[in-house]
Amino acid sequence: MKNFLRIAEGVDVLPILNAIQSKPELWDENSLRTTHPASPHQETSDIWLWFNEIPEDETAVVNDIQTMPYNAWRELPQVRPVIFDLMRRVEGVQLGRVIITKLPPGKKIPPHEDHGAPVDFYTRYQIVLQSFPGTLFTIEDETVNFKRGEVWRIDNSKEHSVVNNGTDDRLVIIADIRSC
Repeated sequence: MKNFLRIAEGVDVLPILNAIQSKPELWDENSLRTTHPASPHQETSDIWLWFNEIPEDETAVVNDIQTMPYNAWRELPQVRPVIFDLMRRVEGVQLGRVIITKLPPGKKIPPHEDHGAPVDFYTRYQIVLQSFPGTLFTIEDETVNFKRGEVWRIDNSKEHSVVNNGTDDRLVIIADIRSC
């Protein structure tokens, strides 16, 4: 496979799932990614843990290299060991965006390419919290059905999409990491 690389499996994500379930108010505290008219993520819900600062002035340039912790980073401490273990594994030197994203059954993320620092500066990883058969992630001509506890490096610079034909929500942590 040229667009996907599984770099870990068997990660204990149950503490994160339990913590998310106990804090439903964290979903869509920040909805820019899911409500922006040009966003391919309109059928998803997000929890932002680390993200770039969003300026009040909509015409201002967004600095998408420098990120900062959001409320959920404090509210979901169960995520931190998984992120820090991943950073150690890939020799990460800078943490970018960290988002938990939910795609309900029957929904999709249409084909799109990412741009800016999430492609040019960082490498994108996905930590699978929950994914069932029929939940398919496609990059170009390759398709993978992620499994709970797996960690994947993905090439988000190429056209990619997700469809959830499964029976429950697809939940992943998206983590952008700059490595040595």
